[in-house]
Amino acid sequence: MKIDETPDQDYEVVKIANVGIDPHGNQGVLILKSSDNKEFHMSAFSTEVAMLISSFMNDGRHTIPTIYNMIEQICEESELLLVKIKIYETGNILRANLYFTGKKDLILRHFRASDAVALATFYNIPILVRKKLLQSFQNTEKHAYQR
Repeated sequence: MKIDETPDQDYEVVKIANVGIDPHGNQGVLILKSSDNKEFHMSAFSTEVAMLISSFMNDGRHTIPTIYNMIEQICEESELLLVKIKIYETGNILRANLYFTGKKDLILRHFRASDAVALATFYNIPILVRKKLLQSFQNTEKHAYQR
């Protein structure tokens, strides 16, 4: 698969609608929403990553964790640019593929979805979710974990 191919029909571009921490303070949660208002609720990731995503959404890009900084340095040295991520489910675990382009195309597969979302937010690139994960919610209530 080439990076610049036409979009995969099994995936939908989404935006982060809400991000925060569950009411008990134990895990990060976020809601990804498609242009037709279908949602995917993601949870069970670290509160640290949730706070980073929220910070990145509010232009807090001045302090990035070491691992993200390492990826940025590797990309700079290799003349690569992260252009999109794709989130999918494997068993009961969410994973993501990271798509890079530059001197050559590179796809890193099966990484934690929460870290991929954080990187996508930091770089302001498209987040794609497998369509079968998106759901319609008739009576969407205000969520306790809004940012």
